[in-house]
Amino acid sequence: MAPQLYTRAFNISPVENGRLCINGTPWIWQLLEECVENVGEYWSLVTGLVSIVCFLFAALPQIYLACQNGRVDQAVSLGFLLCWIAGDLTNFIGCYLTHQLPIQIATAIFYVNMDIIMISQFVYYKLKNQKMTKCSKSLRSFCVTWITVCTALCVILLCQLVPRNQAQSTGIRRSNSSLDMIEMSGFICGYISCVFYLGSRFPQLYKNFQRRSTEGTSYLLFALVMMGNCTYGLSLVFKMPDAKPLRALYLLHHLPWLIGSFGVLFLDIFVTVQFLLYQQQKEREAGLVALEVEPLLVSEEEPG
Repeated sequence: MAPQLYTRAFNISPVENGRLCINGTPWIWQLLEECVENVGEYWSLVTGLVSIVCFLFAALPQIYLACQNGRVDQAVSLGFLLCWIAGDLTNFIGCYLTHQLPIQIATAIFYVNMDIIMISQFVYYKLKNQKMTKCSKSLRSFCVTWITVCTALCVILLCQLVPRNQAQSTGIRRSNSSLDMIEMSGFICGYISCVFYLGSRFPQLYKNFQRRSTEGTSYLLFALVMMGNCTYGLSLVFKMPDAKPLRALYLLHHLPWLIGSFGVLFLDIFVTVQFLLYQQQKEREAGLVALEVEPLLVSEEEPG
């Protein structure tokens, strides 16, 4: 949820058919290389930036809550985390293949790193809470292996920014067939990422239903993801062209990201309902316990 694939969805490629932004806002073009020429494009940029901020901070509340209670393995579904990181990895692959801006690739790398931290927490507390004799050895060996793999992955991903930016700055031209293949691969990654993001919610919904509780899960995680998906979807809607013939082509071109953003937003509404229902149920049970204890206290005070 984070967050959907940004390949061509934001339309903020550094050079688009070699055109210059003559009528656009100068500081936006210089800073983000996004040509903003009308009100719709301006609001598309604003909502898009808001969505990035929401996705950047979405995982932090859950990471903090897991450090506090140490029960993330009981509250969060492993399927939810695995589908999430799979979606973010396809997000990065799509951004990389379609030569998106460094800020987009850096954001995608940040998403993957947050997923790695959450999965690391899950496995750590899963092993720790098992209280087995072999747990300490398994825990140490897993942590060393996992940290090594994650460090290597982060270094490799970050190193890709330098040659990719150098290739863009030198203005290397590719053949039309090569560009078509790259765009098609990014489009396929968009649908794959969409499937992973949509599929991630069902394991968590089932986990909450099984436990009849959302304790140990941070609602702020889902609230930020909902806000991020909503603003991201709106950023695509705001940039819809005025000409009717172009609208159908635009919707077809951005269909996987629209489905992903608004589809996950719809599923997160069910997660919100679960939080409300189970919180009310918990308050009712606490109220019943208080009513049962209160008469006992009154009867004990009467003889005095």
